[in-house]
Amino acid sequence: MSEEPSGLHRLAAAADRRRIAVIALRGVIGGAVRTGDLVRTLAEARRSARVRAVLLEIDSPGGSAAESEAIYLAVRRLAREKPVLAWIRTTGASGAYFAACGANRILAFPSAIVGSIGVISVRPVAVEALRRLGTSVQVTKTGPFKDLGAPWREPTEADQAKERELVDAIFRRFTGAVAGARGLDDARLARVTTGEVWLGVEAVSVGLVDAICEDEEAALREAQQLAGLPHRRLVRMGPRRSVLQRLGVPGAGMGPPGVRWIAEVEGWLRAPRVLL
Repeated sequence: MSEEPSGLHRLAAAADRRRIAVIALRGVIGGAVRTGDLVRTLAEARRSARVRAVLLEIDSPGGSAAESEAIYLAVRRLAREKPVLAWIRTTGASGAYFAACGANRILAFPSAIVGSIGVISVRPVAVEALRRLGTSVQVTKTGPFKDLGAPWREPTEADQAKERELVDAIFRRFTGAVAGARGLDDARLARVTTGEVWLGVEAVSVGLVDAICEDEEAALREAQQLAGLPHRRLVRMGPRRSVLQRLGVPGAGMGPPGVRWIAEVEGWLRAPRVLL
């Protein structure tokens, strides 16, 4: 008698076409993370009748501000129609945490790096190096800020004020998303938007994460509960990963060396990391 319900259960599970989609956000946004591809995958999950919930697995130090917001908006659109659970496996910092704020719930591995809520603008100043080389740059421009951030000249006070204005505007958009997603008042928001990071267990106490999750299986159970599904069947969505990508070979799948490679290296170099 005990085998019949089990058999019926397996039959029902096999016939059930409803799925939990697993979508990965791995690498630097604007580097290994191709934003257009990820946004299209999220939109595909939103339109699919088979997909009833989404697990967004995150391992990223962030990256491009505009591209991070584009992913956040795509995740938020999806979460308005279907349960979306963001799980920070190892690193969910800066723009990657921005993206996670679009989800209905955020989980984190106990020792994951979470936070780094802030905006940074960095540029080299090569004036002295050019001078030593006996080189100068001739510039013809249509406005005082057309070469804002150019490495061949020292920034003026007006340049610095303009750059600060841009950084602050992006920061307001970022913090607005965090406050709305996490229900933080001004004091609690100020506490977590200093640019610092927390381990997953600490991120729960400061309000950036809902709960700790130690493995994908537990995250999938949570997604199943959110969707009210009787069976836990999954589908992995996104571009097919090569063998080298699955093995974790640096640079695999990024194409020929170029701007993306630079962004990937710079992004991970800026990310706080704990080693044993």
